[in-house]
Amino acid sequence: MAKTQDELKEMVAQKALEFIPQNAILGVGSGSTVVKFIKAIQANGIKVQAAVSSSNATTKCLEEIGVKVLDPNTCEPYDVYIDGADEINENFDMIKGGGACLTREKILASMAKTFVCIVDKSKLVDILGKFPLPVEVIPMAREQVARTLRALGGEPKLREGCITDNGCEILDVHGLSITNAAELEDKINGIPGVVTVGLFAHRGADVVLYATDEGVHEKRRA
Repeated sequence: MAKTQDELKEMVAQKALEFIPQNAILGVGSGSTVVKFIKAIQANGIKVQAAVSSSNATTKCLEEIGVKVLDPNTCEPYDVYIDGADEINENFDMIKGGGACLTREKILASMAKTFVCIVDKSKLVDILGKFPLPVEVIPMAREQVARTLRALGGEPKLREGCITDNGCEILDVHGLSITNAAELEDKINGIPGVVTVGLFAHRGADVVLYATDEGVHEKRRA
């Protein structure tokens, strides 16, 4: 019997518990699958010494289950960061930022020795771009950034009613077919006024856990 997407998220969240380091800091991302992961930590009585968090919402969830959340500025690089993705390809490049936490997620991913991406099978793609690419922008630069994104072949649309935890706005770029994620990441990050783009290619996942009807599968970067 086919599993629902919610059931698949529960399965992969449960599997991710195996990657929690003992007596060390855990990096925690954002999104619905991560919320299930945090709830699974509590349900299974797993001890987390401390965590760094990619969003105010994640911080609240962690503190509600008794996990101490640290300022990343007070931490050295740590072992494991666990987060989801909106799309991920066979090269472990990702689109992230559907929940508007892309900048903080990218910071925490850059600090981690191992990035474990937890997704359901619907997030696996051959070519990135069907999911609109989020770009976090400083508000005064929004229109100029949008013009440049159009010149790159995209159709940017302001995410209405969205202000990030950093006080910035999100442009969601439609109509892209991304065949060289690292190159496009560099181009967009180089636009004045861009805080960051939701392409995770230079720092992609190291381990992908993905849930299917048959169970949770694991892929590791070669």
